[in-house]
Amino acid sequence: MYDYRIIGQVVRKPKAMSGVLKKMMVFFAVVFLLLGIMISQGFMLPGFLLVVLYFSYSVLSQREYEYVLEGQTLTIDVILGKRYRRTAHILELNTMEATAPSRHEAVARYRKDTGTIRLPKYDYTSYEEDTPFYTMIVMENRQKIKLLLDLSEEMLQALKRSYPDKVFLS
Repeated sequence: MYDYRIIGQVVRKPKAMSGVLKKMMVFFAVVFLLLGIMISQGFMLPGFLLVVLYFSYSVLSQREYEYVLEGQTLTIDVILGKRYRRTAHILELNTMEATAPSRHEAVARYRKDTGTIRLPKYDYTSYEEDTPFYTMIVMENRQKIKLLLDLSEEMLQALKRSYPDKVFLS
């Protein structure tokens, strides 16, 4: 059919209080380490544990997603802390049921609030208010799943060319 490779990167918006939480962890780690130096070494362990917690939280709170559309395969990778990558899904798109905006009637029966069919949901969106996201219903490992994706215009057009009866743009 078509031979192409399209790569899209989505950066998830940080949560509201994550900056304040990081600053509080650093503050208390410094306080505990100073108390450990000046008063008792028993305060050193909580200080070091807070430092470890800070670094693990900073890695796990920064998420990016990479979509790779190659032929009839969509691969979704999760990147944690700009360092650690793992492949979350490898999807064969010939088993796709529908891809549409979240409020489209093609995916209405899979909605959380008014839908009749419940599916496992995976959210790979950026949480930006001005970025439209799309719902994809596809089979993975003989189970139907629901994906929420921020698809680029180029990727949407490639999907529409390959699957005109399954991809809805408006």
